[in-house]
Amino acid sequence: MVLFRLHDFDATFHKNVGEHNINNYDVYSDIRDDKVGSIKDVLVDEAGSLRYLVIDTAFWVQGKHVLLPIGRCRVDDTNRRVYAKGLTREQVQYLPEYDELEQVNYDYEEKVRKVYRNIYVQAPLETMTPLETEIPLEAPVALDSDFINNQQQERTIHKEIPAFAEPLQPIPQPVAPQPVNNRETYVYQQEPDLYEMNEHEHNTLRLYEERLIANKQRVKTGEVTLGKHVETETVNVTVPVEKERVIVERITPIDTARVASTNETAFKNKEVVRMDIYEETPEIQKQAVVKEEVRVKKVVEQDTVQATEQVRREELDINTLNDKI
Repeated sequence: MVLFRLHDFDATFHKNVGEHNINNYDVYSDIRDDKVGSIKDVLVDEAGSLRYLVIDTAFWVQGKHVLLPIGRCRVDDTNRRVYAKGLTREQVQYLPEYDELEQVNYDYEEKVRKVYRNIYVQAPLETMTPLETEIPLEAPVALDSDFINNQQQERTIHKEIPAFAEPLQPIPQPVAPQPVNNRETYVYQQEPDLYEMNEHEHNTLRLYEERLIANKQRVKTGEVTLGKHVETETVNVTVPVEKERVIVERITPIDTARVASTNETAFKNKEVVRMDIYEETPEIQKQAVVKEEVRVKKVVEQDTVQATEQVRREELDINTLNDKI
């Protein structure tokens, strides 16, 4: 996990936040409201998430810069303060010193995490007992011996103790077992107590704005009905027909000089010649045939519709009670 200084990760950060930059905020311990020092820098991970505050602990340990996990701080913008939850002098003494010229790696972070996993609460001043007291002193809860030896090799801690009082002793607290971490699989979410920001402990104001959400709804805009009806019209049809008619012709026989025989000359009364006469008459029939076919189908046409609406958004109003803020 690679950490970056906030300015190196986002060069425009200080310009964007303006006067609300937490750099140079004073840092106080929330145990007795003791001033520890001030914020000098912020470290973020590759995703831009805040992970540590770089604290100059000049008020407790002169010239020492240490890391404070973001989950162990509470921001007070009104007083331009950051409160370090449960931070003690002993923790600051055992914390490895931060050097901005050196890269923060997993081993260094583990040294930092080991100190914060062992929670000390420093005894108030009124509980300090003279050296001649007969009340037995309880031994402080020891940190991991290897960890302390490594820190003592890096730095020899000298602390002058007034003659009239005994050294400050941390009140022993139950020490949570150290988790077994794997440098290959470790993620900050494994320890939310150190790296998750509690919304109730940070002054957070959410600004809302309205956005236009464009959805589509299918509505019925019309209806097409197709039907049939019968219309009657008069149609003329020409049909050629044949008719038979009788033509009576009187002609002069060719053999008028011939004498008819007795049989032929027998006169017959009421002799009639009959002939059938025919003619064609039209027979009109009606047949239904397909004149045309009508097919009904739908097609989809694309169109763009623009909508205009007023939206609201909240802007931040900053009112300071102190001209120096």
